[in-house]
Amino acid sequence: MIDLIGVTKKYRVGRGWNAVLNDVSVQFPAGRSVGILGRNGAGKSTLLRLLGGAEEPDRGSIRRHVRVSWPIGFGGGLHGDLTGRENARFVARIYGLDVNYVEEFAYDFADIGPYFDSQVANYSTGMRARLAFGLSMSADFECFLVDEVTAVGDKPFQEKCRQAFLERRDRATVIMVSHHAGTVKSYCDSAAVLEGGKLVMFDSIDDAVAVYDSATNPAPARKDLNS
Repeated sequence: MIDLIGVTKKYRVGRGWNAVLNDVSVQFPAGRSVGILGRNGAGKSTLLRLLGGAEEPDRGSIRRHVRVSWPIGFGGGLHGDLTGRENARFVARIYGLDVNYVEEFAYDFADIGPYFDSQVANYSTGMRARLAFGLSMSADFECFLVDEVTAVGDKPFQEKCRQAFLERRDRATVIMVSHHAGTVKSYCDSAAVLEGGKLVMFDSIDDAVAVYDSATNPAPARKDLNS
């Protein structure tokens, strides 16, 4: 379970401020798969970083009652000066995991061959994503944070990711952000909409999609035929 209590997070934009979250209080229940729908720029990735503890809110608090992953699909946490193998061993030590298991799992899952022993700074974006996803899957977190996981790699690798993710979803809480309603419907059993600094939770994914669609594709203004 993760609780957001009066959370506000703002960024300066020009001479003003953009509130990604504005006094938001919600609860993510244990054992549920929650999809968060939001347009590009709505603050979905920022929300994941807040949930994972990589950023702190400007106001309010976040209480985590479960062991939370870093955002799956995000390779920014990899150290560019270290090799893939060194990153795997470093992550294992940070999270108190079996170092040899994490190293071997990440090597097999990422399937990047000899590049596993090259500096991550020399990786392509796809290789970074493969390693990041493999490292994420090597740990049994109680809550997985997911950032557009289905976009990783080629089709065979995407299927490998999908199967690994579905397996873990069955025994853990999942919070996934996406701007694709179809992705949320495929992986989640409830949904929320992030728009204008507000995060609204829905038990029905269809209800969330309807609200999301109306926010991102407003109906055109009707013409006054008498004008």
